[in-house]
Formats: sequence, structure tokens, C-alpha cells
Amino acid sequence: MKTCPRCHLRYPSDATKCFVDGETLVAMQDPRIGLVLSGRYEIERVLAEGGMATVYVARHRVVKRACAVKILSSGLGRNQVVRERFRREAKATQKLAHPNIIEILDHGETDDGLPYLVMEYLEGETLADVIARGALTMPQAMPIALQIARALARAHDFDVIHRDLKPDNVFLCAREGTSPLAKLLDFGIARSMHDARLTSAGEVFGTPQYMAPERISTIDAGPSADLYSFGVMLFEMLTGKLPFQASDVASYFSQHIKETPPTVASMGVSVPPSLEALIASLLEKTADKRPVDAHAVCKELLEISAKARIAVPPEPRVEQVFPEEEAKSLPSTTTDRWAQRTLVFEQMLAKAHGGNQPPEAKELLATIQRKVRELSVLRSDAIKEQRMLSALEGKSKEGRQRFGNAVEGLGLDASKARKEARDAREQAEKASIRTDTLRKQAMALHREVILWEGRSAFEEPYSQLADAYRRLADAIDPWFAARKLDLEASKKAVELENVVTDLEFQIGELRAGLLRLETSSEKEREAIEQRSTELSQKADSLEQELLSLASRFCEPLRAFPAVSALFRQLETGSS
Repeated sequence: MKTCPRCHLRYPSDATKCFVDGETLVAMQDPRIGLVLSGRYEIERVLAEGGMATVYVARHRVVKRACAVKILSSGLGRNQVVRERFRREAKATQKLAHPNIIEILDHGETDDGLPYLVMEYLEGETLADVIARGALTMPQAMPIALQIARALARAHDFDVIHRDLKPDNVFLCAREGTSPLAKLLDFGIARSMHDARLTSAGEVFGTPQYMAPERISTIDAGPSADLYSFGVMLFEMLTGKLPFQASDVASYFSQHIKETPPTVASMGVSVPPSLEALIASLLEKTADKRPVDAHAVCKELLEISAKARIAVPPEPRVEQVFPEEEAKSLPSTTTDRWAQRTLVFEQMLAKAHGGNQPPEAKELLATIQRKVRELSVLRSDAIKEQRMLSALEGKSKEGRQRFGNAVEGLGLDASKARKEARDAREQAEKASIRTDTLRKQAMALHREVILWEGRSAFEEPYSQLADAYRRLADAIDPWFAARKLDLEASKKAVELENVVTDLEFQIGELRAGLLRLETSSEKEREAIEQRSTELSQKADSLEQELLSLASRFCEPLRAFPAVSALFRQLETGSS
């Protein structure tokens, strides 16, 4: 891809001069800049570069909406397993449909076969950038932490584990008069809780500083592993430091598995005991000792914030979807500019030759005009297809949000039941231990009674036997009471666990319903995208042809001083 250094019009790589101002074309710094992906997304500039992928700012050619495009590096993009993980990032993230999770708009492959994701374009900075400037105060940290926890709750409700939660993967968008909008990014190594097909044995994914102990020893760690990483992040937000410091990966792993994390207070930061306790519970070595789920974490963060009188963002509601009405007013593309250019071309020819215009020049102009009309038809048809696609996208997004809100409601009920079931199970275990202790005491006393009965044969009353009977009677009553509590607590725990199972079944049914909805619209979407892509590619090819024809038409006219002003007009109109 080449560009004119003066008017910045873009040309194919084999072009040499700009037809507008005659400038020698120069190669663009990044060969992808100016490319159009799938006939829809025109790459404008590099946003970020990394070893795994490059992120570009792009613009939808029809709706003119800015977006971010992440393209895998050629080394990784050729790996089939990595390609599949990348594709699943799109699928996993797209179905979550939550304001605190980055929105995936589209996905596909470049012409040279590299996978790409199209995401909403965000302006702001990462949480890592913020922490690098120093620790956050509680009023700064709590609203951000709550939004991250809400994002995790939505992901876990849909059986998606992030597996690489860290400040670099949290983006903060500035908002007027309130706390930043937090967006959870990069589900590139996320997967379904119940699908290990994409993870090879022995592979460990994630960032060592934030990795849960169970993630180090097993690939099948559940959502609680994300809660541990969240605890590390919360500690870091409040103190500006990680709970564990090490110089190598092995040392980090060892500390996460064996060492007790420091308290926030030990780092010289004063926080309420309830927040200290929450962080400690999140950083428990055993997953079962951490909060039951992300919903429970949200509840605790809300309660802590309320007691500290810290304002936090309200629970996000359904976002406005891309409405069908918007598609009716979609802007035109480059067709208008080419129509204006043909008018200038007519004036240029008249100025240069008057009534004695060369036949070949007139014929060339007629060809350009005909091609512009063809371009107009192609662009118009592409816009019609985009209108259909926009309406379908709006419908799909609305469906995801509807299902997401329904799942969230059940998830909150399930979270409450899980907490109550855990508490009941703990009470049952304590009651069982006490019951067993009292049973052993009663059995010992019973053996003592039998011993004295054997000695006396009831021939005379022994005070020791009477005392043994009294102590046995005194032990039996608490034994019966403890056994009753044990049975009641066990029964309650089973009932609550059954409630959790039932709610999880209902959540599963909703997820299945969303999958059916997505599947039913996917074929329709693919068909529309295919037609739209073909139309856009034809239009792009025609526009490249027009650039070549325009260059041939304009070159001979540069010798006529009378048309110089029209060249300047042409340049202005092209900029």
C-alpha cells in the first residue's frame, strides 16, 4: 500500500504518482494500514504492538464507526491450536454482553490467513498504568474493584473463566463526574469450565504474579482461581505492591502455594477490618475457603463501600443496542468524492481544449463516469446489506443482554443459596464433630456402668455404680440434642445444595437457549457478511481501477496552465 505525502490519498503498491497533485507515492510504514478486512474494516493506524498480536484503530467503511482490530502475529497465527483459542475468545466474550466486559463486534481472517478480532474502541488507560503512578485510595479503588467483580460474575455465570486476570487486562475509560468505567479485556486464554480440549497436558497459562495455587498444579482450576487473582489485584490497588515479591517464576509459584500473604495493614495502609478480611479470604490457598462466587464478592464490596460512604456505580442495566433506525441513515462512502471528481474532470477538459476535445480523452472520461455509476450501485447495495446486518446485530445483542440479565438474576439467587449451603454444611460438620465427641463420652460411661454391674451382680448398691449411672444419664441428653442438631443441619445443607443444583440447571437451560439463538442467527449473519464482503471487494477493485484511469486522464492535462486551479480544487476535495 502506498500513499501520497501531500493529499494522503491511498494507492495500490504498484502505483507511482498521485493523479491529484502528481506527487511521487511513498510506501506506508505499516503495510496493513489502508487495508480493508472482509470488505468492512479499514485499518487506519497502529494502536499497540506486542509479541502475540498487533492492535490497530480501524473504521467501519459503511457506518463509519471507529473500532479496534487485534491481528495475531504471523508466528502464532499459523498455529492451529492458537488460532482456535483466538476464535474462542471472540465467541466467549461476545456472548457475555456486559458493560464491564469489552464488546467483541466481529471476527475473521485476513487475506493472508491470520485471525483477527474487531472490538469496541476504548479511550483511556489500563489499571496497570494507574497503579504504576501509586496506590489507590479506597474511594478510588472500590468502584473499580466492584466493576471488575461484576464482570467476573457475568463471565462465571456463563461458564467462562478468564485465567489471566491482572491490571494490564483492565481498561479504565474516563467518565465525566464519576468513577472510570472499567472494562475487562483479553479473554485470549479464557475457556469454558467444562472444555479442556484446547489445553495440552502440562501447559500453564497466566501471569505468575497473579496465579492461584491450584492453577500452578492443575489446568482444571475453576472460577475461584479468578477470585484469587482478583484478591492479588485488590491488594495491589490499595498498597501499590504485590503481596508476594520474587525474582523468578518458580519463586512466585512457591510463594503462592506455601506462604501466607501479608495484610494490607502491614504495608502501612489502613482499611476497614471487613475489607482486610475479604482480601484474606480471596487469597486463601484452598479454593473452598474463598468466597462462594463473584456475586458474593460484589455483595461484600457493596456493603464495605456503603459503610465507608463510598459512592459506587449502580448495577448496569441493558445497554442501548445498535438500532435498526440508525441503519436507515448510514452515510455514503467514497462514491460522492468520485462523483465530484468527475465534475472537475469535465471542467478540466473544457478548460484545456475548449470545443476541440481529444476523442481519446472524452472516451476516457466517459469510461470514468460509467465506472463511477457502477461504483455507486455497488456501494448502495453494500449499504443495504449492512442495514440488514446492523439490524441482525442489534437483535442478537438484545438477545444476549436479555439472556444475560436473566442468568444474572438466577446467579444472584444461586450465590445466596451457595453461601447458605456452605454455612449449613459447616454447621453440620461442627455438629457432627460434637455429636461424635459426646457419643464417645457416653460410650465410655456406658462401659464403666457395665463394669460396675459385672462386679456387683446387683447384690448390693455400690455408690460408684450409682454415680456411673448418673453421669451416663447426664451425657445422653446432650448427645441426643447434638445428634438432633447434626441431623437438622445436614438436612438443611442437603436442601440448600439441591436448591443450588436446581438454580444451576435453570442457568444451564438459559445458556443453552442463548446458544440456540446465536446458532440460528449465525448462518443468516454469515450469508449477509458474505454478500457484503463480495460487494465491498468488487467496489474496492473498481475504485483501484478508477485511480488508474484518473491518473491516465489527468497526466496530459498538467501541461495546461489554465487547469492548475482545478487541480488545486481536486486536491482540496480529496483531502
